[in-house]
Amino acid sequence: MPMSDVSTSNAPTTAATDRGGDGEFETSTPAFISPVAMENDPDALFAGDRGTLDADVRRVLVRILQRRFLLAESSPAEWKLLLEHQQMIESRLNDLFVRLVVDHARGVAYKEQVRSDEVDVPILLKDEAYSRAETLVLVYLRTVFQRETTAGTASARVDVEEVEQTVLTYFAETDGTRASQQRAVRTAIARLDREGIIEEESEGRYRIGPLIEIVLSAETLRELQAWLDEQITSSPASALPDLPEKALLP
Repeated sequence: MPMSDVSTSNAPTTAATDRGGDGEFETSTPAFISPVAMENDPDALFAGDRGTLDADVRRVLVRILQRRFLLAESSPAEWKLLLEHQQMIESRLNDLFVRLVVDHARGVAYKEQVRSDEVDVPILLKDEAYSRAETLVLVYLRTVFQRETTAGTASARVDVEEVEQTVLTYFAETDGTRASQQRAVRTAIARLDREGIIEEESEGRYRIGPLIEIVLSAETLRELQAWLDEQITSSPASALPDLPEKALLP
């Protein structure tokens, strides 16, 4: 948006009067300069708008703040705008102590909270641990994804029944009834579907997206698998290690 707040065609002028015809002029007090009305500023999106980004770019910035991830596959138009205006969007996020991460190979963009021991950083985003059921489902999905991609399969897919059957083996009797455990697993699958980690292609069948590699790194997967292996050979399930989410708005 243009920086000028004054319309030169409507700007008030200063009146000058020649007193006595001797060439000495008396200048009247100038009027206050009124702000440009919204209808006279075509770049303003609302009254009092001081923003400089185009409307579409502002929407992408808001999407980045609203969502955990922006996916090139599901939001191609927003992804294109993000890449075209990445430096400006990064600048706006950095002003909030938030870092933008763009993974071109996987077609994923997400935000991270900046943390520093040298600068006093107010925390806008927070880490929130996944639930037990969500973590167990993620571990299974990541294991399948790694196995299939290593074998050269283009896409990894799972059925809800096989996810449920595997994940339920890690629940203990103290984790509630079998029905409540099944509901927890189905709820976890539904959430991961909403977040774009998996995509339902047909009823009960999901494709695992590359986003799983970002949510659950290979190192974290090994740690959780070691914990699960220990549970199989030991006593009833203990507390599952925390798996923090990527930055979420409070």
